[in-house]
Amino acid sequence: MSAGGYKQDSGIPAKDRKPYKPWSYDVSTARLYIPKFLPGVPRWFAAGLTQTGTKYQSLVVFAQQPDHSWQMVLAPGLDGMPLPDIALDAQGYATAVAADGSDHPAFDADKLRTGITDNFATGGKNSSLQFFIPTPASKRQTGIHDKDIHRLGAKGTTTFAAANNVWTDAYGLKTVGSGAVVLFAHTHTQTDTLTPGWQITPDAATRAWLGKTPRTAVTDTFVCDDATLIPAPTAKAQLLGYSCELTGADGPPAALMIRT
Repeated sequence: MSAGGYKQDSGIPAKDRKPYKPWSYDVSTARLYIPKFLPGVPRWFAAGLTQTGTKYQSLVVFAQQPDHSWQMVLAPGLDGMPLPDIALDAQGYATAVAADGSDHPAFDADKLRTGITDNFATGGKNSSLQFFIPTPASKRQTGIHDKDIHRLGAKGTTTFAAANNVWTDAYGLKTVGSGAVVLFAHTHTQTDTLTPGWQITPDAATRAWLGKTPRTAVTDTFVCDDATLIPAPTAKAQLLGYSCELTGADGPPAALMIRT
């Protein structure tokens, strides 16, 4: 269970919680992408994994920690897209690509984060058009925007925005040809603001953060893992897939209980 999911469960009475169903990756079908690193350089590797008993694929990153243990740090799902064609040398090693744009400006995780956040914030009308071509994953993001900004109707408004992202590590792998896969996390918020006379009763997802106190507005914070493919340095990126978790909620209490 993720930390976000565990926190959500803590706000639900034990008798009402749905039993957690353990799951696993099918390691027998794993594809490992292990770069070579010079001594002293932080080590990491990626793995293409399928959830046991499903066709659901993820491109997972494991990074070595200061105590030399290994930790899963990113696990974006691929939204039905195939695993990218990672370049391997004669010994079977992958090649790490700088994900800060220092190898090539196209492989810049910060720029790609901006484009992905734009999918939520505007439906992909600004920087996303500049940096990305549409894929099923990006259409899912713009669809969330297009649907949710209207869901409150006359009762209020829903807006999305970029948020402070503390998960700044990003990872790149060279693909066959001259492209790269870039993997990273981003953080965004979704804010529901109600018109006077209306209020929000916290639901099961947000009760761990908000309790049962009605609110006049609620800002949900989501942390998402993203997998992107840049087929060539001169090409636009493709969002292969992403996975999001609710990690926080906040909002001002309503002065009086009027409606729910």
